[in-house]
Amino acid sequence: MGVFFQFDDVDAFTTAARGRPGERIFYLQVRQGDTRVTVRCEKQQAAAIAEYLRKVMSDLPTPADKPLPTTFELREPVETTFVLGPIGLGYDRENDRLLVQLEEIVAFDENGEPDEDELEDRGHVRLLLERGQALAFCEHTEMVVAAGRPACMFCKRPMDPDGHPCPTMN
Repeated sequence: MGVFFQFDDVDAFTTAARGRPGERIFYLQVRQGDTRVTVRCEKQQAAAIAEYLRKVMSDLPTPADKPLPTTFELREPVETTFVLGPIGLGYDRENDRLLVQLEEIVAFDENGEPDEDELEDRGHVRLLLERGQALAFCEHTEMVVAAGRPACMFCKRPMDPDGHPCPTMN
């Protein structure tokens, strides 16, 4: 059986990126007490989680408070538990919490079928966030995602620090 973590009372849920723009590696980190789980992800996955959480919260009353973790920085050492694959998101009305489920990516065989052994052994992280925590996660994630390469004003593709061959300008 792969690793499984359940966080019902999260101290912090954050996104971070390491490396220079265009070469950044993104991480999600969940902390509760002394337990810390770090999952490597794609920028688009982090952005999609924030976008979905915002959409769900737009249908709910604004939270009265906005609890923020002491820091949005990754706690060291950053040891990746697994690489993110499927994401499950939802809302628990009874407890007024947002559900985030992160699952390890699954390898496929040469026929395009999921590797059955890996399906059984993949990692899972399940966490429940208060609306204030979810809002703080969204705001921080949006800043991390936006801190990447600026978009070309002509073709809208990301510009590399070492130059940009713009197809619109050629």
